[in-house]
Amino acid sequence: MPATSSTSFQIRPIEPQDDETMARIIRRVMPEFGCVGEGYSINDPEVDQLYENYRAEGYAFFVLETAGTVVGGAGIAPLAGGDGTTCELRKMYFLPEVRGHGFGRKLLQTCLDRARQMGYHTCYLETVSRMETAGKLYQSFGFRPLSGPAGNTGHNSCDAWYELSLV
Repeated sequence: MPATSSTSFQIRPIEPQDDETMARIIRRVMPEFGCVGEGYSINDPEVDQLYENYRAEGYAFFVLETAGTVVGGAGIAPLAGGDGTTCELRKMYFLPEVRGHGFGRKLLQTCLDRARQMGYHTCYLETVSRMETAGKLYQSFGFRPLSGPAGNTGHNSCDAWYELSLV
């Protein structure tokens, strides 16, 4: 099991060799919460090539590494169908053994800091209400729940949407 001490981790930009591990993590975590089938990000083509897909301007993806092992990650990207000033927090998933140690908070802060550096005004995200701990994390950062989806992500099976002003 990877170390869970907050001193034995690093958050870094994704590298090509991380793609397979991150795809495995996403495909392991999403079924835990019943997020399989049409309308979930587990089926996004980018899951297998996160490094390549997050290299464009306005995109960033970070991995969490503990004891030399990638155990989670998250990224930001322009919101599809958005106005250009809104980014979307995407693919934020962690293996069960590293949850509850503050890593989500650190990785989310890293993503939001990068979004601000890139000039985004708003961060949007969508998830499922079954991911209760994630919802609490987002709200602790000031994300406010929305009554419906924004943009055109294609994730029509999500049932919880949030937005945060970055300015």
